[in-house]
Amino acid sequence: MAMAGPEIEELIKQAFPDAKVIVTDLAGDGDHFGARVISRAFTGKSRIQQHQMVYAALKGKMGGELHALALETAAPK
Repeated sequence: MAMAGPEIEELIKQAFPDAKVIVTDLAGDGDHFGARVISRAFTGKSRIQQHQMVYAALKGKMGGELHALALETAAPK
């Protein structure tokens, strides 16, 4: 069963309470999402490290319940 956008957002916000998170259903099919995550936790981290942090926040659901997630991450300016 696929994850819903609000569930993705909730998992990310649990891991990064300060984060600004925008989750978008890219294809309108409830299966392909995009997420923009801005958090102070990303300060000084490479883009790869930032994405790994978000994937860790999804608690193993990536590739299973969550089929596809296009990530855009950044530290606040």
